[in-house]
Formats: sequence, structure tokens, C-alpha cells
Amino acid sequence: MTDATELRRRTQELLAAHPPASTDRTAFLEARFDAGLAWVHYPAGLGGLDAPRSLQAVVDAELAAAGAPDNDPRRIGIGLGMAAPTILAYGTEEQKRRFLRPLWVGQEVWCQLFSEPGAGSDLAALGTRAVRDGDTWVVNGQKVWTSSAHVARWAILIARTDPDVPKHRGITYFLCDMTDPGVEVRPLRQITGEAEFNEVFLTDVRIPDAHRLGEVGDGWKVAQTTLNNERVAIGGARIPREGGMIGTVSRTWRERPELRTHDLHQRLLDLWVDAEVARMTGERLRQQLVAGQPGPEGSGMKLAFARLNQEISGLEVELLGEKGLLYGDWTMRRPELVDFTGRDAGYRYLRSKGNSIEGGTSEVLLNIVAERVLGLPPEPRNDKDVAWKDLAR
Repeated sequence: MTDATELRRRTQELLAAHPPASTDRTAFLEARFDAGLAWVHYPAGLGGLDAPRSLQAVVDAELAAAGAPDNDPRRIGIGLGMAAPTILAYGTEEQKRRFLRPLWVGQEVWCQLFSEPGAGSDLAALGTRAVRDGDTWVVNGQKVWTSSAHVARWAILIARTDPDVPKHRGITYFLCDMTDPGVEVRPLRQITGEAEFNEVFLTDVRIPDAHRLGEVGDGWKVAQTTLNNERVAIGGARIPREGGMIGTVSRTWRERPELRTHDLHQRLLDLWVDAEVARMTGERLRQQLVAGQPGPEGSGMKLAFARLNQEISGLEVELLGEKGLLYGDWTMRRPELVDFTGRDAGYRYLRSKGNSIEGGTSEVLLNIVAERVLGLPPEPRNDKDVAWKDLAR
């Protein structure tokens, strides 16, 4: 079994064979993947060494100390946090070998084609259709709130393949090439002035059956793997103490004593404690992941993430007074990532409003926590046994 000493040895061998100072960034990342040091808990040959997930920190620390490049995880977060674990769990060997290496290296950006105008919170009610035509599927429909669709090469897509069964059972999961004919991406300008979100129109898009993930009709089960990993990725990211938005506000408090009031002090203390509790809870969740796949507990972390970001950004605006109302730049952009800490307070306040919507609305996540974590009785659902085609829309 691979242990920390063995991983350090392998990491030093990688650094000796590919010195970061003189090796092309992409070449280094490819060599790291091939050495099994990308995500050590993945299988050998797929970027890993079948090692415990907890030992990834050993590799990361060695590489960071040597000044090695990372794979820009924020830019490719959807691929790393959602597509990769789903492909690993349900993909064929051919799919795993085709997609995981360029995904991890960052050569191919991924997006997520799940939500629709009429199926956001009730995702299982989606209406995008996929009809089989020989060895391909013809897909028609519209997706919305698609982060990074304007820069993505591939997408994880769920579509309805059988309208004659209840909504959860007639869905199939696909890998969609965003460069294929019939895929149209349009920007959705947000309250921040930017358009990191998009709407995507699919018109007679032909997807090979070889790019189907999982069995026909099992798309909802496959999608649960994606969604559970998504919520862990959003709410359970590793951050240092006083990292993230609470760190930004805390620095302002220390550096600007003239802004302090008793009321703001009490609120800052409360939020600082809440942020630290969330950080430690996230660490515990990551330790649980060592033993298996993410479960519904990630929904609780994502809930806390959204609430904290919104309350902290609101406190920051009040703390800054009139200057907190300023907004730096309303220029229409289509960014590749969300930068909460590198922007001004106005941006953080506005952008955090989306945190309780993206990755599962807080209302839906409260239901998940209540039913799947706390074991409370589920809400009545009258449509679970009704064919999708017969649902009121």
C-alpha cells in the first residue's frame, strides 16, 4: 500500500525528471498525471495510485515547496469537482482514458448542462429531449445558468429519453461536445454586470451513444453523483483559517479602526465564529470522504457557504459606509472564473446573492438535509408516479 514516504519519493522523482523552472507547464502537469500524482486516490493509470485520499496533501505540499505549477483548479472546477468523479464512477474504460487526463491537465474545460427554464429547483422535470437514431442521440432543448459554457469544450448533460415513465426514471446522462453543430451559447448578463453564466440552446445536436454515461434511463442516479460532488466542491473547499471573505472583512476591521462600532463588532465576531465552525466542519467532511463517496452532508456545507457569504458581504458593505456602495466596473465581461476576494466589496455583495441559487437552491438543500441527514418525513409529492408527459406544465 502506498504510504506518505513512498509518495514523497515519487514526487521527488517527478521533480528531478521535470524541473518546474525549466519544464513547460502543460508538460509538467501531464507528467504529474502519468506518475499517478494528480489525484492519488484514483486508480493507477488514471492519474492516481489507488492510495488513500488523505495522502494527496503530502504530494501537494512537496510540489508547492518546489514551486511547481498547479492546474488552475478554479478555472476547471466543474471538470475536477463534478465531471471527473462521475466519469470515474460510471464511465467505460475508454471514456475514463479519453477524458480524465485532458480534464485534469486543464486542456479541456467542462460545463454542466442540467438546469432549464422550466426545471431549475425541480431538476427531474427537465424537458430537453434525446431521441435515439441508430448509434447516435439527437438532442433538442434549452439549458440555463450554465457557468463557463462560453469557454467549455465538453459538457455533462442530462436529457429526457423516455417521456412515458415518471420524471426521475426517464432521464439519461451524456457527455456533449460543445463544438458540435447545433450547440449555441448565449451570455446571461448578471446583476454584477458580467456574464459568467450562459443559456445554451441545443438544436438537433447529435451525440454518439459512446458518449452516454451509465445506462439508458439511469441518468438521475448518475446525476446524483455529480450533484453530491458539486455541493462538496462548492461548500467544502479547503481554506486556511480566516480565509475567504471573512478574512477580507477582518483585515478591513483591523486596518480601519475609525469604521468600528459596537454593533458591527458583535456581528463580526458572530460571523467569524460561524466561518471557523464551517471551515472545521468542511475539514471533517473531507476526512469522511476518505472512506467513501460524498453523501447528502455536502448539502449542509453548501447551505452554510451561501448564508455566510451573503451575511459577511452585507456586513462589509455596512462597515465601509458610503464607499461600500461604490461599484468598480460595470463593463460587460465573460469571465472564466468567479473571484470573490480579488474584487471590491460591491462585487462581493452582488455576486454572493447567487450563492443561494447555484449548485442547488437553499430551499431544495434544506429539504435534502431534513430528509436524508435528519431523517424527517418527506414532503408529499403527488407527481412521483405520474408519467412525465402527463405532468402539468
